[in-house]
Amino acid sequence: MPGESIEEALAAAETFKPSGIAVLITHLGENLTDLADAQAVSDNYHALLDEIERRDLDGELSVKLTQLGLDLDAEAPIKHMFGLADQAAKRARTVWIDMEGSAYTDRTLECYRRLQEAKGNIGLCLQAYLRRTPADLESLIPLKPAIRLVKGAYDEHAAIAFRHKAEVNAAYRSLALQVLPLAAAGELKLGLGTHDLDLIKAVADEARTAGYPLDCFEVEMLYGIRSGEQLRLAREGYRVRDLISYGDAWYAWYLRRLAERPANIMFALRQVFG
Repeated sequence: MPGESIEEALAAAETFKPSGIAVLITHLGENLTDLADAQAVSDNYHALLDEIERRDLDGELSVKLTQLGLDLDAEAPIKHMFGLADQAAKRARTVWIDMEGSAYTDRTLECYRRLQEAKGNIGLCLQAYLRRTPADLESLIPLKPAIRLVKGAYDEHAAIAFRHKAEVNAAYRSLALQVLPLAAAGELKLGLGTHDLDLIKAVADEARTAGYPLDCFEVEMLYGIRSGEQLRLAREGYRVRDLISYGDAWYAWYLRRLAERPANIMFALRQVFG
């Protein structure tokens, strides 16, 4: 992450403009214990959207529902997301919902369905390693959703999630190819949230074989991870979006990710140095 403040996140976003790389910005934080904090988070995101517009950035934002009070009041995140979606819609922007651990999957999907039906400019992150995801994805297709497909980073039980790399990769590839024709037809917005170049190539090869334009999907990578590859992909005609995080909750967030799944640190190191 480039820093803790909105200004530092936006300054980082500005650096991608010359290369035509879009950005997705998130304010770190989750699992609030006071609904007043949810209002503060919402206000922060409204200010972020104002600045994205003022600076003429190709930027969107991504939010965790527990950061908007889901643990405390099921209607709180709906209320806040309605406001953010209305503001984003003025410039045809999408507001994205991050998927959290499996304990939140059903509630997140329920919120997404309500929001997308009402607003139409809501995106959702889905985790390929969950065994339920093919059915979840199929159920969302009538909503003409925006989907960011990731592998999944939480430590989930083998009964509900694939645990081995080969299985996760196969699930990811299958899901991406399942919806690729819909993305090409404009029935679904597809973002490949992965740093796995082999998977990106597999989807691109399928698109070329089917005669789909390369920009029918988007490649989304984290800030500071495989930066050179992000630039290369953009030069080759891919739509690329860089995910930028900011906020003073980064230390607690980082420690929690490591506690949930210590392998996450090896993943990060491999992407930076390998």
